Amino acid sequence: MQPVIMHQRWDDLLFLHWAYDPAQIQKRLPAGLHVDTFDGQAWIAIVPFFMRGIRPRFCPTVPGLSDFLEMNLRTYVHDDAGRPGVWFDSLDCNQSLAVWTARTLFHLPYQKAAMTATRRADGLIHYRSQRRGQAHVSEFKYRLKTTTHLAAPGTLEFFLAERYLLFANTSSGLRSGRVHHEPYPLAEVALEAWDADLFRLNNYPVPTRPPDHIIGSPGVQVKVFPLCS
Repeated sequence: MQPVIMHQRWDDLLFLHWAYDPAQIQKRLPAGLHVDTFDGQAWIAIVPFFMRGIRPRFCPTVPGLSDFLEMNLRTYVHDDAGRPGVWFDSLDCNQSLAVWTARTLFHLPYQKAAMTATRRADGLIHYRSQRRGQAHVSEFKYRLKTTTHLAAPGTLEFFLAERYLLFANTSSGLRSGRVHHEPYPLAEVALEAWDADLFRLNNYPVPTRPPDHIIGSPGVQVKVFPLCS
């Protein structure tokens, strides 16, 4: 059994999903990964959220370093052994040390960005992100409903949410990293503003329609394990 190497919490997640052509995703994946589909359809998501309490195993949290913002563009895959997981096209973050650590230790395509998030008394979250070197500012305004539920096996929600493996392409080949958390408590979302510029930044055609599937989560406590073959 591999040891836990990091503890963190993911809070106030917004999952904006668009249905996508599986063939267009497959041609971008590294050898050993295959696009995962639900009823023949692939999915791509923009996921802004709050990273909280990030700390290595046996170390305390550090003010100014352990809490930051992240927004990723992700899709769903499985490897040659059939193990389902997540493939990240990019992960924007406003913490330079976190960007360096993730790129160095986990070989993930993190990008530095200027990011802010505010929360009104009524729960509305205003989330903004501007990748370094880019003029465009992505804005999201959303409110999570207070009632939560778990994804039912066999549903699209389960397919999208219940993923506990990430894949990374390294100089030594494809690697996987396990994360562990309780199943997401999922919440309906009141979405007031959204943006799909992450598609452009990753050389995908930018969707002109609203997301095909929207869900959120108040968050989960996460254990992170090292990459392995």
